[in-house]
Amino acid sequence: MALKQGAEELAVSISMSAPMPDDVLEAVPNRLEASPQRPRRRWSAKAKSRLIEATLKPGANVSAIARQAGMAPARLFGWRRKAIKNGAVTPQRDADRLGFVEVTQAASLTVEICLGDVVIRAGADVGQDHLARIIRAVCQA
Repeated sequence: MALKQGAEELAVSISMSAPMPDDVLEAVPNRLEASPQRPRRRWSAKAKSRLIEATLKPGANVSAIARQAGMAPARLFGWRRKAIKNGAVTPQRDADRLGFVEVTQAASLTVEICLGDVVIRAGADVGQDHLARIIRAVCQA
């Protein structure tokens, strides 16, 4: 049963599980009024591959690329992950990317830290917090 109210049509369902009085109707909307009624966006394979390739460049920000294309970053991350998993694309590696360096204990009791033109020499008795304050002060100067 449908009732017309202005330009909108409301879907009305009547439950037959329990006897209802003649003057009571249960109205159930056929869609949420808060959600916008727009068609799903379809992406061509060419558009997908162009966006995925843009994310694979060194230093690319996937979230910014997705926002610029007008889509959710999670969707673009998903496309990218699926393309890498399937072997359709391979991510480029940053040649000058920072990596981990193995630090071994120094043989001497002093440590030298070079920050630009400044050399900080600290003995083994200098605490970590104090050394951090010195480095911050040198960097701010």
